[in-house]
Amino acid sequence: MFTTGTIAVVMVFSIPIVAIVTSHFQSQSKIKHKMLQEELELEKLKHQNFLLETEKMKVELEKMKLEEPKNEFKF
Repeated sequence: MFTTGTIAVVMVFSIPIVAIVTSHFQSQSKIKHKMLQEELELEKLKHQNFLLETEKMKVELEKMKLEEPKNEFKF
């Protein structure tokens, strides 16, 4: 009789505990998902920045090449 009551009490309290733990894991999963999305967006921005910087360096190099012959005639 004592064990039946103990089992009933344990089962009554275990259901809310399981719900709390499940809710916690779900919220952690949502946070991780959001974090991964933000990291992906950051990587996209880094890649765009890299492409822009590379293009800028190409333009600057071409500009230097065009100005170089002018500098040779000044001497």
